[in-house]
Amino acid sequence: MSAMTLTRPAVPRHRTAAATQRWVRPSFWALLAGTALLYLWNLGSSGYANDFYAAAVQAGTQSWKALFFGSLDAGNAITVDKPPAALWIMGLSGRIFGFSSWSMLAPQALEGVAAVALLYAAVKRWSGPVAGLLAGAALALTPVAALMFRFNNPDALLVLLLVAGAYCVVRATEKASPMWLMLAGCAVGFGFLTKMMQAFLVLPAFGLVYLLAAPTGLGRRLLHLGGAALAVVVSAGWYIAIADLWPASSRPYIGGSTNNTVLDLALGYNGLSRIFGGAGNGGGPGGGGGGGNNTAFGGETGIGRMFGASFGTEISWLLPAALIGLVAGLWFTRRAPRTDRTRASLVLWGGWLLVTGLVFSYMQGTVHPYYSVALAPAIAALIAIPGRELWRGRAHWGARLALAGMVAATAMWSFILLTRTESWLPALRWILLAAGLLIAGVIMWGHRFTAVVLTLTLFAGFGGTAAYAVSTASLAHGGSIPVSGPVSGGGMGFGGGRSESTDSALVKALQATTERWAAASSGSQGAASLQLSSGKAVMAIGGFNGSDPSPTLEEFKQYVAEGQIHYFIAGGRGGGPGGGNSEIATWVADNFTSTTIGGQTVYDLTS
Repeated sequence: MSAMTLTRPAVPRHRTAAATQRWVRPSFWALLAGTALLYLWNLGSSGYANDFYAAAVQAGTQSWKALFFGSLDAGNAITVDKPPAALWIMGLSGRIFGFSSWSMLAPQALEGVAAVALLYAAVKRWSGPVAGLLAGAALALTPVAALMFRFNNPDALLVLLLVAGAYCVVRATEKASPMWLMLAGCAVGFGFLTKMMQAFLVLPAFGLVYLLAAPTGLGRRLLHLGGAALAVVVSAGWYIAIADLWPASSRPYIGGSTNNTVLDLALGYNGLSRIFGGAGNGGGPGGGGGGGNNTAFGGETGIGRMFGASFGTEISWLLPAALIGLVAGLWFTRRAPRTDRTRASLVLWGGWLLVTGLVFSYMQGTVHPYYSVALAPAIAALIAIPGRELWRGRAHWGARLALAGMVAATAMWSFILLTRTESWLPALRWILLAAGLLIAGVIMWGHRFTAVVLTLTLFAGFGGTAAYAVSTASLAHGGSIPVSGPVSGGGMGFGGGRSESTDSALVKALQATTERWAAASSGSQGAASLQLSSGKAVMAIGGFNGSDPSPTLEEFKQYVAEGQIHYFIAGGRGGGPGGGNSEIATWVADNFTSTTIGGQTVYDLTS
């Protein structure tokens, strides 16, 4: 920030570079080693984590078609309700090393390490190694990051791809490079193949920073952005084209869609219904979003949602400071040249934070607390970049005021967040509050800034989020809606660290089958657990929550007539009107004789 750095003493360039090189590289590798330790340590304790995605990964190790489409089972009855890019990586790992908890989750953890490295590189290019290290550490120590980079949901790969896209935008903006900008578009396109339209939330920031700061004429900037938009379309659209043009009779049903197309899934259940609620197959309670006191589905919408009971302890530890830093940074760079890199970085990461955060805050459809991991890189960068610039400009009272505000806000907000788990480390919140307010006062006083002051500043700023992240990584997490923090287990839904308990007699019966599907069950909860336990394909009638129109009763009858399903397992989760589960269950009960295997009512469809 030019207004705050005019008084810095001149240092010979060669001396500065030499001194920097001595500590930067070891510090960078220490950051990555610490991140890897945090994310990989005792990784297998979560078992299969989310059984829904674990079953799809397992299927991908048994069938290439299942891997390509993201099928829930190797028989290719129906896909998961997300695009398959994250499953490709976990499935390929399982094919190479054998399917297990570790082979599935280790790629997720390594994606987290890679995201930290790329964030460091992106921030370092314009703001120096200190800011890069701070940003990387802040990302690694975000509780929801420590959760999702040790879990098998698609969010880990999404974050890595978005950070990669931001890095490419930084490189593109430096020299007005259309190649780097198109690479950014490709990263976002593959982000679409990971979690669909959520990946597009960063596009306004990516486009704005290039349009604002690239060192070339307006016409060329617009032309380059058009090429990048084409790269997004091509890198995302090739899969949609193949999947939707593939004969529906020879591929799995697209789970979550209403008409068996990926395009409908993108625009409906994973698109507009997430924003406005009510559309598509699936979602939160009653098929829509959350609201009220339902913290698993986001709680009340509004500007304070990211600070509330649902999202607060997941993501908001450093959010107040990031917002203060963003405002201060934009103010101090308001008169900078158009291509000023500090302001450009604030536009990049600030645009990412504001657009994504506001969408999450006001979306009416399905949203879960762990979605907020998409905010973590932007918050981390907005801590590091303004923090570094304000520290360098601390000779000015305005810079000291903003920096003190960042430290004090973090300490006070950490105190509030830690009171939400009052029985856990009760002294920590008081220590952080006292240290933060003390350091804020020292910064404002501006008398002397020593290494001790800097160390205490980092402790007051990172102490709460780091403690929560370490606690998160030390515990097993499972279910379809995992949460971070000092609570073992996870959220509601599938699994609880290990796959749902299944009777050994039923598992042995399934393992003895040779049909395309060992069994069929309503909804994915029971089907996924049985599949993981037996290693055999189990058809999930109706998909994730039983509401997908797959298979229809006539299709199910045809499968039975052709001898492709051995058992029908009564009960199960789901039974929504779209899937015809009730009709199928009634038809089976009317035409086949029930028996009991291991306490479970089943029907032998081959008898």
